[in-house]
Amino acid sequence: MNIKVCGITEMKQLQQLDGLDIDFAGLIFYKESPRYIGDKISKKELKSADFDLKKVGVFVNPEMIDVLDAIDEYGLDAVQLHGDESPEMCEDLSSEVEVIKAFRVTDGTDIDKMVAPYDAVCDYYLFDTGGLKESLGGTGQQFDWSILTKAKIEKPFFLSGGIGVDDAAKVKAFTHPDFFGIDINSRFEKSPGVKDMGAVLQFRQAMK
Repeated sequence: MNIKVCGITEMKQLQQLDGLDIDFAGLIFYKESPRYIGDKISKKELKSADFDLKKVGVFVNPEMIDVLDAIDEYGLDAVQLHGDESPEMCEDLSSEVEVIKAFRVTDGTDIDKMVAPYDAVCDYYLFDTGGLKESLGGTGQQFDWSILTKAKIEKPFFLSGGIGVDDAAKVKAFTHPDFFGIDINSRFEKSPGVKDMGAVLQFRQAMK
């Protein structure tokens, strides 16, 4: 099971996540988020860091040039698009890095219809609950994962939204041929952007 820890704002914590064999770390480039990376991590230091984990830049309806600049300046391995980005934008970015397209899921969502335009232009999907404020601000709410079991999807995907240490058994019980990873954030924090590494380790151990 791949684990992505999102909303990292400290170089030391990135190093710690890499040491815990976490697979992906999310850096939020959305200025309205309390976890906005801003100047909290040195671009030069991050770009030159030798990590096994993948550095993921998280964006919301960005300008293409801003994403390309961030990829270059921070040495990003992937981008996660959380807004209304077009399939064309995803396709253009996919020639530079891996692309994760995030989708909001509600009870009546037709998953396969929603993801269809992005099928050929993304590497992964991420399914979350709530709007941008909830997704990037962290309200700790989950959606009904059974919605996904009825969908074909046919693309590796992350589950996101309100997942905490106590959800390890629930995550392990969830099955889908394309279920790839878990995205965790607000329920593993001491404060916005500062993770509780003990909780991350506990979850990592529980998922084995």
